[in-house]
Amino acid sequence: MLRTILSVTGKPGLFKILSQGKGVIIAEDLQTGKRTPIHLRDKVVSLGDIAMYTESGDTPLGEILDKVYAWKNGETIDVKALVAEKGLRNAFEQVVEDYDRDRVYEADIKKLFTWYNILLAAGFTKFAEEVEASEEVETE
Repeated sequence: MLRTILSVTGKPGLFKILSQGKGVIIAEDLQTGKRTPIHLRDKVVSLGDIAMYTESGDTPLGEILDKVYAWKNGETIDVKALVAEKGLRNAFEQVVEDYDRDRVYEADIKKLFTWYNILLAAGFTKFAEEVEASEEVETE
């Protein structure tokens, strides 16, 4: 599911892929619902391709978002208050205890919490890819 959600450098928010053409992606802003073209020259990253550094290896963003959802019981996070209190790292430590403190910056944590709020407002409640579980069964 996160594979269809995009982050575009230089554009605020997250976008959902609606269709693809030659050299362009038509996407919808999750916050405003406004459709916009995303061109080849734009730097685009699918949320399904993002992972965060932990001491035990890289953890997919979907798993971390599921942990955040469980930690907040489906409620939004007041990111501005956490930034003002300098509590971003403390809050993230409650979610992912073994995150790599040297390679995960406060800006990364702020972006994660902001994305979580956007996805939650768009109606997402499950973030991890379910396909991974069925692939593990097939390989056994």
